Amino acid sequence: MLRSMTGFGAASGESQGLAIQVELRSVNHRYLQLKVRIPSEFGALEQKIDALVRKRLERGSVTGAISVTHPGGRKATVDVEAAERYERILSKLSKDLKLEGRPDLKSLLGLPGVISVDASATHGQKETKLLLVTVQEALDGLCEMRAREGVSLEKDLRVHMAALQKLVVKIEKRMPQVVKQVQASLHKRVESLLEGRAEVKDSDLAREVALIADRGDVAEELARLSSHIEQIDTRITKGGAIGKQLDFLVQELLRELNTIGSKCSDTKVAHWVIEGKTAVERMREQVQNVE
Repeated sequence: MLRSMTGFGAASGESQGLAIQVELRSVNHRYLQLKVRIPSEFGALEQKIDALVRKRLERGSVTGAISVTHPGGRKATVDVEAAERYERILSKLSKDLKLEGRPDLKSLLGLPGVISVDASATHGQKETKLLLVTVQEALDGLCEMRAREGVSLEKDLRVHMAALQKLVVKIEKRMPQVVKQVQASLHKRVESLLEGRAEVKDSDLAREVALIADRGDVAEELARLSSHIEQIDTRITKGGAIGKQLDFLVQELLRELNTIGSKCSDTKVAHWVIEGKTAVERMREQVQNVE
């Protein structure tokens, strides 16, 4: 089965006043590239999260965001002594500057060190496990979507492969007729040039036709086209991370078609070559998104 590099996965988890949201997105890329934003309080888990993603994916640009909230709030403590020191200092400053009023409670609570929030609870084993499990669930969703997209890619690729193989058969059947046309055209041209002044031997004419036919022979190119199509089919059936292999084979398909187009000047063959290039270009666009 093919796997696309395009996908999205999201998951959430909550336990004992801790809520975690994870979103992962991926698009096509030559290699595996990870950019996942992790809250600073869970920064130590960056390598583990990286390993989880690399275990499941081989190619693609993956971006993600992990958010952590505390719906029930965190444990807060008030440093009364610090607040008293601030109050004395501010009261004295107010008196020295001959200002009216004294510092109110709201102002005191907003000063550094008066209120502290205990974040140690988010670093426990349960919280760590919750975050990793949530990342895994989001990764499951991402992989499922990439697999579904891969099914669509495979269907489209097989349609274009079948169309290309039909064109190969058409060109193979056409080539004997092309040789006959070359022979007739050459004979007519020679007669026109000589204007009856001399007679051309059939053996000489046959030799020239053979030389022209040899230069325009595309049997090898057609055989390689069929071989490349077969190899693509085999790799698609096998599945896995085959995007780079398919990309190479599609380039080879285009190269063989270009060679056929340059060797054979027949109008019908030229038209079929253009059709083949169109099919290959569509294949190439799809292959760019295969893992």
